[in-house]
Amino acid sequence: MSAAEQVKNNPRMFISGNEAVALAARDAGCRVASAYPGTPSTEILEYISAYPNLYSEWSINEKVSLEVAIGASLAGSRALCAMKHVGMNVASDALMTQTLIGAVGGLVIVVADDVGLSSSQNEQDSRYWGRFAHLPVLEPSDSQETYDITRFAFGLSEQYAVPVIVRLTTRICHVKGLVQLSTPQIKEGQKFNKDASRFVMVPGNAKQRIPLMLERDKTLANFSESCSLNVIEQGDNRSVGFITSGAAYCHVREAFPDAPLIKLGLSHPAPIELIREFSQSIDKLVVIEEVEPLLETELRAAGIELFGKDIVPRIGELTPTVITPAIERLLGKEKSIATIGMTDVFPRPPTMCVACPHLGIYYCLSHVKNTIIAGDIGCYTLGAGHPWNALDTCISMGASLSVAQGIDKGRSEEDANKNVIAVIGDSTFLHMGMQGLLDITYNKGNITILLLDNRAVGMTGGQNAPSSGIDIHGETTIQVDFRKLCEALGVKSERIHELNPYELPTLFKALREEVKVKEPSVIITNQPCVLTERYAKQPPLTVEDDKCTGCSNCLDVGCPAILVTKRETVVKPNGKEKELSFVKIDTAACTGCNLCINTCAPDAIIPLINVDYINAMEVK
Repeated sequence: MSAAEQVKNNPRMFISGNEAVALAARDAGCRVASAYPGTPSTEILEYISAYPNLYSEWSINEKVSLEVAIGASLAGSRALCAMKHVGMNVASDALMTQTLIGAVGGLVIVVADDVGLSSSQNEQDSRYWGRFAHLPVLEPSDSQETYDITRFAFGLSEQYAVPVIVRLTTRICHVKGLVQLSTPQIKEGQKFNKDASRFVMVPGNAKQRIPLMLERDKTLANFSESCSLNVIEQGDNRSVGFITSGAAYCHVREAFPDAPLIKLGLSHPAPIELIREFSQSIDKLVVIEEVEPLLETELRAAGIELFGKDIVPRIGELTPTVITPAIERLLGKEKSIATIGMTDVFPRPPTMCVACPHLGIYYCLSHVKNTIIAGDIGCYTLGAGHPWNALDTCISMGASLSVAQGIDKGRSEEDANKNVIAVIGDSTFLHMGMQGLLDITYNKGNITILLLDNRAVGMTGGQNAPSSGIDIHGETTIQVDFRKLCEALGVKSERIHELNPYELPTLFKALREEVKVKEPSVIITNQPCVLTERYAKQPPLTVEDDKCTGCSNCLDVGCPAILVTKRETVVKPNGKEKELSFVKIDTAACTGCNLCINTCAPDAIIPLINVDYINAMEVK
């Protein structure tokens, strides 16, 4: 079905903010879209990849993604790249130069901030990039606005020849709402027009572009004062008024439906004079923004009296249960009944999936003594938790190898005999880890690298990567040979091992031997993510109750399919107490990976098919 037919046949759709971005890109005539998977932005490109007339790719990292989109824009086509907030850090080198060049075809950068840290290592406010890079920042507050504002962003980009940031948050990305689609645009690509003075950013050319950028700032500031995306909503209660944007607008409106407010769809540059005039019509002005006091600081600098982070938190989502008591304290009122009786959601501890190929790695790491283990971003970050407790650092994408190198070179005499290990996944290694390995080999580090190749970007849903040999459209492409790649980066061939992570004795032996070697070595695990079609499921396992001794060795694997049925405390001959944990296996979840069999001393764990066969024989 074409875009025009979809608008005609489906006038309203119930979709998430991520899907709204994808539809907006399609309907705005975007021709190129690129991204690197990262929650909460991942689904944007997954939706876009379904549109046949729009080129899309999983790029190797966010910097490459932005540069692909930049190239398409310079060629005269509308382009979009998407990333989570920490991805903008990776892309910032390109971003900070592109702000001088500007845009030819509409260039939209969608950045999804993980407010509340549901799946991230920090809580970063991407609105800073608008200030830092002198770019407009648009903030939708629901799925409909996400669709409308993303389409608007392409036009704004072309009107002012500027890249445009559309800032989402987790709640906008994942919450669904009704969206009315509008008539699609057909936007043909233009011819690439050579302009070295603009496109070649050597110092002499860059100096000439800075005054143009500063003039653009003034023009956009004037535009913001009358922009249709900045809306005043009148209210009956003039005792307090709000300035807000994004998902925080919905929270404010839910908590105080009768309060006057300004909703900023174009939050940077802010409409300072519009806000100044608004502030004079109310008793108290409160800025509700997630998460940093950016707008608050700017308004205070402009001489506008207000309240902000002095009464509301600087971290997390500003939900009605957070905003309401803060405003009521400001107004001198008693605690509202609406905030009484609210409880937190029951906690769900993070863990790896049943039969995850990383389970065996961390089982071994938890039993290797005298180590310092540098971790990375991915499913294997969970190795820091129970029952493994086998991760000592986790900083950013690709940092495990560089951090391990620093630990090796900076270790004290007390740590001289400790083994330094770096753990990194396949997509993370390709994203930003290769440079770290080259640094280790070039500077003669003494580190053992565990390269966990599950042939997918596992933590964000199993997206394809160069390690899988399949692109975003499911088509066959090149598949990275990690052995050859590690050799090319300087690791000796005899120090590279490819192993099945489900074969614990082999894995454990290789790990113990390689940490003793005083030079870089790499252990590559080679089994696919269990959530992908590449994983071959085996018959499930079961526990023979009469053989289980309660030793609980299998629990050290950390597989969620192994469940404790009862615990007993016994007294050993030496008088010490020991707790026994008797287990069963959830056969509906078990994939038959055999990890737990490797740990079971009494051989109480067997394939379920064997039980069926034995029972059948007894019946006969």
